[in-house]
Amino acid sequence: MKYALVTGGSRGIGKAICFKIADAGYHILINYRRNDQEAQETLNQIISNGGSGELMKFDISNSTEIKASIDNWKTKNPDKHIEVLINNAGIRKDNLIVWMKEDEWSDVIKTNLDSFFFITKQLVTDMLVNKYGRIVNVVSLSGIKGMPGQTNYSAAKGGVIAASKALAQEIAKKNVTVNCVAPGFIKTDMTKDLDEKQLKQMIPMNRFGNPEEIADVVAFLASEKASYITGEVISVNGGIYT
Repeated sequence: MKYALVTGGSRGIGKAICFKIADAGYHILINYRRNDQEAQETLNQIISNGGSGELMKFDISNSTEIKASIDNWKTKNPDKHIEVLINNAGIRKDNLIVWMKEDEWSDVIKTNLDSFFFITKQLVTDMLVNKYGRIVNVVSLSGIKGMPGQTNYSAAKGGVIAASKALAQEIAKKNVTVNCVAPGFIKTDMTKDLDEKQLKQMIPMNRFGNPEEIADVVAFLASEKASYITGEVISVNGGIYT
């Protein structure tokens, strides 16, 4: 059995990624923070589709929770290791910087950027020892071109992109790849407060994307077929120039 951890895997893009990675034969560790029922429903769907998985509840912004949860899993599974990591979970707290509160900055940085370090550090050693691993970070259009009202989110996602490019060079010789997928406007809970009618006018395809369209790209980068791709950022945004 092969193992993959998907953060924020209970809904939206993360849920779609869990389904795709499960279809590729992985036992999915579904990370989530709060909603037990939603996470269980996602796991039940994976199992009903012939896959396998389990729930891994922790707050990705809390390094102590991350370490305790992953260490606990390793203790219970001493002969197994997680070879695919999808850093997907994230939050937005949009505001113009002149009005932005300190916690709106720090919470977004901690959840979207610091979590990359906290989680990746816990898993990358096993990937190096086993000379195989796939790390895929779900970033954002905001991290590439910047978006007004999102200096915090753009900084966090841009930071993940830069860190991914650096890490990719550190571990490439051990057959461990690190790539990013940068969604544009995707129909999820995170974008439900946006004015889709207005925003789609700036998208050449004239529509928001679906979570499954992100999941397909993530699943490819997480597969053996993407063995010669590392340090890259793949934009999935309907043609928005970045």
